[in-house]
Amino acid sequence: MAALSIRRGNARLPPEVNRVLYVRNLPFNISSEEMYDIFGKYGAIRQIRIGTNKDTRGTAFVVYEDIYDAKNAVDHLSGFNVANRYLIVLYYQQAKMSKKVDQRKKDEELTKLQEKYGVKPE
Repeated sequence: MAALSIRRGNARLPPEVNRVLYVRNLPFNISSEEMYDIFGKYGAIRQIRIGTNKDTRGTAFVVYEDIYDAKNAVDHLSGFNVANRYLIVLYYQQAKMSKKVDQRKKDEELTKLQEKYGVKPE
């Protein structure tokens, strides 16, 4: 335990390191229990949210209690094989996620306007 606290005291983490992980390429039928089994090996988990609708299936958010546990999980689980699918484990970054949502909204508005005015997309 003493070695662990020394490592944590001296370690400087990059700015993108976060307690919240964004996991992609999950099997659609993965259960919460399986997620806790896989990610719980690396530390205490505060919350897991698995995507259930059409746009979010195969993704999840995993929130760790400790940032070092999250870093350890990213280091060990990126590329981990679950049901013949290789996991993509990333640190959650609010700015990047909101840009994707904004782009989707813009695309939907553009489609509605094209339909309204009879313009065919190129």
